[in-house]
This record gives sequence, C-alpha cells and structure tokens, in this order.
Amino acid sequence: MSLRLKLLAAFAYVLVLVLIALEIPLVLSLSSRVDNEVRSQAASQAQVVAAAASARIGNAGELQRVVAQAGRDLGARVIVVGPRGGLLADSAGTEVASESYANRPEFAAALDGDSRQGTRHSDTLGEELLFTAVPVLDEGRIIGAVRVTQSNAAVSERVRRNVLVVVGVGLAALLLGLIIAWVLAGSLARPLRALAGTARRVEDGELDARADVIGAREQQEVALAFNEMTERLGQALEAQREFVGNASHQLRTPLTGLRLRLEAAGLKSEDAAVRRELELAEAEVERLTRLLNSLLTLARDGDRPTFRVPVSLRSAAEAAYERWLPRARASGHSLALDGTGDALVRSADEDVAITLDNLIENALVYAPAGTTVTVTWDQRGRLAVLDEGPGVPPGEERRVFERFRRGRTDRPGTGLGLAIVEALARRWGGSASIRMREDRSGARAEVVLPLAGGG
Repeated sequence: MSLRLKLLAAFAYVLVLVLIALEIPLVLSLSSRVDNEVRSQAASQAQVVAAAASARIGNAGELQRVVAQAGRDLGARVIVVGPRGGLLADSAGTEVASESYANRPEFAAALDGDSRQGTRHSDTLGEELLFTAVPVLDEGRIIGAVRVTQSNAAVSERVRRNVLVVVGVGLAALLLGLIIAWVLAGSLARPLRALAGTARRVEDGELDARADVIGAREQQEVALAFNEMTERLGQALEAQREFVGNASHQLRTPLTGLRLRLEAAGLKSEDAAVRRELELAEAEVERLTRLLNSLLTLARDGDRPTFRVPVSLRSAAEAAYERWLPRARASGHSLALDGTGDALVRSADEDVAITLDNLIENALVYAPAGTTVTVTWDQRGRLAVLDEGPGVPPGEERRVFERFRRGRTDRPGTGLGLAIVEALARRWGGSASIRMREDRSGARAEVVLPLAGGG
C-alpha cells in the first residue's frame, strides 16, 4: 500500500471515530427531544378536547360532533367517558355502545384526577400507539375523562428524518474530510515520489541528477541529504574512473615491456634450462596481465555506460567460437554452437565478448578432455555455455560468483571469471547464474541480457 493510501486510511479511521462519537449522542438526544415534544403536544391536545367536552357532556349529539371533529383534526381516536367510565362519545363512530372503560388503567387514573400517558401495541393495527388520558372537569368536579389515541408512527418518522439528516451531514463531513486528506496525503507523498524518481535516475548512471528541495522541513532535509550523498558518490565514482584509467595505462605498459624483455631474453639464451625459466616467467607475466585486466573490469562494476548500438548474440557467439576453437582443440575439447534465431540485446560488444571468453575458458578448464563445450543463445536474450564437467555442487550456485572463489584449486585460474561475468551482466541490467544441466551431465552457465527493443 502506498504512503498516500495509508495516510488516507488513517485519517478516515480517525474521522469515522470522531463522527460516531459525536453523532450517536446527538441522534439519541434528538430522538428523546422529538418524543418529548410529541408527548407534550398530545397532552395539550387532550386538554383542549377535555375543555371542549366539558361544556357538552350532557348533550350526546353535540359531544359526538365535537369528538368526531377533534379526531379528524388530530388524526387520532378520541373517546369520552362519563364519571363511572361509561362510553359517551367515540370519534370512531356515531353510535355509542354501552361499554364501560372503568377498568382501563388510563381511564381509572383520569377519573381519579390524574393524567396518564403511555404507549401500547395494537394487534389490530399492528403498530405502536400513544395514548393520553386526562380528566374532564366542570368547576373542579370530575365529570368524565378523555383519551386521545394516536399512531406513534409520526414520532418514528420524525426521528427517522432527523437521523437521516444527521447521517447525511456526517457523510458529507466524511467525504469532505477524505478529499482534504487525499490532497494533504498527496502533498506529503509527492516529494517522496520525486525523490524516488531521482534515485532511479542516479541508479541509471545520471549522477548529476538532484532531488527538488520541496515539501515539509523534514522532507527538505531528506532531499538535501540525498543531494549531498549523490554529490559525494559522483566524486567517488569519478575518482575511481580516473584511477582505473591511470592504472590501466601505468600498469599495462611495464607489464608489456617486461613480457617482451623476457621473450627476447629467451631467444638470446642458449641454455635450455634458462629458456625454460624465462618461458615460465613470461607465463606468469601473462597471468598477472590477465589478473590486472580482470581487476580493472571489476573496478568498473556499477558504472553503467551509455548504450549505443544493440549487440547480436548470434554474431557474438560465432566470433567467440572462432577465437576459442584453436584453444579447445589444443586441450582436447570440442566446441559447438547451438542457438535458435537471434536476439539484439542492450550491451556492448566488448562486454559480451569478455563474458563469453570467461564462460568458455571456465568450461574448458573444468570439463575433462574429450568432452564438448556448447555455446547457446535464444531470442529472449539468454546466452549460455554448457559443459560436461563435474557441475556445481548443491548450495554453491551463488557462492561461485564470489571474487577469488574457485571451484577446484588444482585447476589454473584467478577465481575472478564468474565474478566478472556477473558484474558485466548487472552493468546492463541483466543477471548471471550457473546450475547443473537438466540431464545432470555438467554445468550450465547462463547470462540474461535485456532485449534492445524492451521485450
């Protein structure tokens, strides 16, 4: 998950907690307030009906009209009973049944002078009902009672509307907060993405690339530290390149002169023993020259040169075959080519040639005489050398690429060949590996280079 998404998630989590902590008490408070308002309004309406009924308690027809009108106005059922609980008027119908409500708790309380309010569930209507019962007074005497029964759906509807309003406001606040958080997270992540892009440019060899000093103070400090590090890195690599160039010139010249002098001394000497020692000394000079070249190649590890023209793996393999065929025959080996198609890779001719030289030489050293060393390639940028030697012991597949590590100390070599192969492959964004062949008949040393077309 990106930093921007993590910051957004953290902000959303905090914002949701805050909204929940604020909205739950608010919703409960609104529900309670609405319920109290509805109950208070119902009590007032019941008192109004009781006052209207007090003047008409002895006139059944007039009382029925007042009760019916009140029921229509309030959207409720209004019942008026006499002092003994007998039904006097009912807004539900004009015919008054001789039914007694004296045993109803709310009417009993109202006839005793107390107002009573509550809720009950109606099985007939299938909903909650709010009832309000108040006494009907005439000059302080209780002459009856009024009960107003209305649906509690109005209360629920008002509460639902208030809850929806509160939730809507909360969602709007959450959305606005997330938008602001997204913008803020982007402003925090943008300098880091720019720094990462600059780091990739430096990795690609653009050592003059510098990070923009933007963002918060801490981000600016990171960018400044990165620029200082890149500056020192560029100076160090430039010093290394100068050293490699100077060492290449200053060391190769005397070694070449020494080899020529030893060769000339061997030609002038008539003593066979002396000539033999001079030949051995010349061989040591050649070995020292190869070691020097290998060390200089490794010294350039990490220096990614500018790509110029793609390299054909087929052509590179055929050229290496021509170079090493005499050496292979002299050591009793067979050298073969076994490639499919061709591939153009991002590399340099010299680097591919050095890679093949090291792989073929390594195969000729470790494979017994009479076996075949095969150079293969394919259209995916894979270049490999297969031998029929002892192969690579399990667990040693990566360790053999360490510098100065040799598979067998009884064979000639510097222990730098495979390290150079890996360094040159990594130099161009590729990789190198070695493993046993599938038929377990030897080792397969393989280099994978990126295709020039980006495939």
